[in-house]
Amino acid sequence: MPKPTSRILVVNDAPKALASVVRGLNAAARSLDNPYGLAAIGVASASEAIAAIETDGDIQAALVDDRLYDLDDAGADTSLSAVELVRRINALRPEVDVFILIDRAQEDEVVDSLFTETVDGYFYREEHDPRGMFRIIQAALAERARTPFFDALRSYVLMAKDAWHTPGHSSGDSLRDSPWVADFHEFMGEHAFDADLSVSVPMLDSLLEPRGVIADAQKLAARAFGARRTYFSTNGTSTGNKIIFQTLLSPGDKLLLDRNCHKSVHHGVVLSGARPVYLDASVNPLYGLYGPVPKATLLDAIEAHPDATALILTSCTYDGLRYDLPPIIAAAHAKGIKVIIDEAWYGFARFHPAFRPTALEAGADYATQSTHKVLSAFSQASMIHVNDPDFDEHGFRENFMMHTSTSPQYAMIASLDVARKQASLEGFRLLSRTLALAAELRQQLNATGVFRALALEDLISPALADDGIRLDPTKITVDIAACGHTSDELQRELFDRFGIQVEKSTFRTVSLLLTIGTTRSKVSRLYDAFMRIARERRPPLAPRRLPELPRFGGLRLLPRDAFYTEGERLPLLDDEDRPDAALVGRVAADAVVPYPPGIPVVVPGQVITADLLAYLAGLLRSPRREEIHGLVTVGHRACLRVVTRAEEAALQPLAP
Repeated sequence: MPKPTSRILVVNDAPKALASVVRGLNAAARSLDNPYGLAAIGVASASEAIAAIETDGDIQAALVDDRLYDLDDAGADTSLSAVELVRRINALRPEVDVFILIDRAQEDEVVDSLFTETVDGYFYREEHDPRGMFRIIQAALAERARTPFFDALRSYVLMAKDAWHTPGHSSGDSLRDSPWVADFHEFMGEHAFDADLSVSVPMLDSLLEPRGVIADAQKLAARAFGARRTYFSTNGTSTGNKIIFQTLLSPGDKLLLDRNCHKSVHHGVVLSGARPVYLDASVNPLYGLYGPVPKATLLDAIEAHPDATALILTSCTYDGLRYDLPPIIAAAHAKGIKVIIDEAWYGFARFHPAFRPTALEAGADYATQSTHKVLSAFSQASMIHVNDPDFDEHGFRENFMMHTSTSPQYAMIASLDVARKQASLEGFRLLSRTLALAAELRQQLNATGVFRALALEDLISPALADDGIRLDPTKITVDIAACGHTSDELQRELFDRFGIQVEKSTFRTVSLLLTIGTTRSKVSRLYDAFMRIARERRPPLAPRRLPELPRFGGLRLLPRDAFYTEGERLPLLDDEDRPDAALVGRVAADAVVPYPPGIPVVVPGQVITADLLAYLAGLLRSPRREEIHGLVTVGHRACLRVVTRAEEAALQPLAP
């Protein structure tokens, strides 16, 4: 197993003192136990320190002399103090442990000046104890390197206890020697079954009421991701969103939400009984992409609905579009509105300045992250981060129990523990590599002359031009219109000929997701595949645009009320294959979600209009068969469940 390399950055503008500290720390590193490969390097100015922090992902700690000042090229004092340098280090890489070297006589003054900054400890200059300094710095690194739950799980598995409890495979014994299913045991590996344990094991704590190693792991995650509290979810971010909704919202409470939110958000509206105010997403019809809600729309909605309980947005979107969150969150908080950000696709952002600020850093009260999507956790493993100053921990815990299995998969919890450790210790270095590979791949795709990696200005609509929207460069949307293949054909070609599976597609794009696991070899194989297809020079297909998504219509009933009706099923198309006029004016009981892009066209409680019906009919007739969730097939006809007239009359209508 490879051994880590770690560095302590010593910052001191006195050359002799700098050399002495670096020399002493490195002598300690050679003579003491050094499992993390710690070594000290020195710089003589704040500007050099910042440059090192920005480029060297192996720097895990900084030791800053409190008397630091900086000189520009002309020798003038620029007065970048130790306090300001600490602030810059925290802004660039909050995971780095920062220590200050001080005079005993000035202790109170220095500590007071740094009280509001993130400082991990102080050393007295007079003591000159490099071995003691090394031990303390190493202990701080060891704290970040801990994986309390994973370590406990591994220890328990290696104890090889006989299992007289669930699960039924009993550490794999039911499969190991089976003539029928032993191949599954062999394929998965013995530890997959050894680590699949029951809540009957006290030393592994309880996800539902953690007091031991799970609680410890969650505290480490909260510190790493900049949250007051963090909770592990083994049911994905979908469940995280629903838990937050049921904690914050009571039936009838008003919720502002982006229509482009994940369908779990719309499910959460039904479960909580909230009254949603749907905000139309921006649309790019050329590429069939839906983006953020325009800032003006958001700010107007906040002003128009100061009685709203919460606002939820998705940032970044599936296609990598990020809101300029600080002014939006500030406007919501000014009205007392809680802010929830679905960061399912952005859980790595804390660990590289190119992606920050994160939702929590921008002031959000809650953030949900699919750790499995973009970091090294197993599928379904997610985190819920809380910074709400009014957080109701008991209420949250009750809702958490309502949605979480009493038999969680321990391997998922361990993977969250490990993913946090990796992000904290090498996230910056890995993300720097990912950014470099993303830039390289974009250039290579554009060099084919056929495929084009879309830039921010290609992806956003004119309505977002002045909204401060940014693009996550690790999500690459490729325009394939000139290659002569439909998106379905291109995906099959990439998979069958080149062994490549892409993330998703629209009628004229495919999307590529780069992560901390992306390698140069993978990038080379992908580029080779696109170049070979480009050289085949198939004639371009006729241009096509996505039918325009109708603006969101009115709600006649609460989504929860409409959803829980028995309803009736009416066909979308009549006997002459035309939009069924009998649906116009009726109230939907189910959500209808074409995928991609996954935006509900219809939600429960919504009035069906002629424009909406025409749009759905167009999707059914499309030569590219869309996956449409929410429709039900009766015979050979696609039907929509609607509220019956009698049910509608018996329910309380929403005020306009």
